[in-house]
Amino acid sequence: MRPWKQNLAPIVILILTAALYRALPGRVWGFAPHLAMAVFGGSVIRDRRVAFAMPLLSLLLSDAVYHILYLNGLFGIPGFYQGQVGNYLLIGSLTVVGSFVRRDSAPQVLAGSLTAPLVYFLASNFMVWVGGGGLGRPRTFSGLVQCYADGLPFLQTSLVGTVLFSAVLFGGLHLSALSGKRRAAY
Repeated sequence: MRPWKQNLAPIVILILTAALYRALPGRVWGFAPHLAMAVFGGSVIRDRRVAFAMPLLSLLLSDAVYHILYLNGLFGIPGFYQGQVGNYLLIGSLTVVGSFVRRDSAPQVLAGSLTAPLVYFLASNFMVWVGGGGLGRPRTFSGLVQCYADGLPFLQTSLVGTVLFSAVLFGGLHLSALSGKRRAAY
């Protein structure tokens, strides 16, 4: 049996918890676990399909919840929108960042936790600018700079959120391993 199949219940719980957390009303924008999940999956889960799927399934579920709330007039932003596929591809690709992170190295976990939101910030704001979004910013260099400036508040909360959620995920894995070693010693 593949190792991830032995741990299927915790993976499913992680996906559902992250999805529901992201859809909480009043949550600070950008403060979500999906980038940390991508780093964690890339670092910890050997089956790359599962590693890439974990943050994407969670994102899809939370977008479905957003959309249901939107359709019922309880939320002002739809869960599904134009250009969303690019966002999914970008978040999925951040799993590659995690593949360079040794899960037992706190400095590497921190570096991956800072790299993922920075890459996401640079790429997603560029995609918004190229796609003509970004509050109608012109497709000039100054328009691109303004689009990045528009995203700075989200970068700040994304950095904090990704570091915090990474600490929970990697720390939980570390504590679980320590607990398993203690049980094996008895």
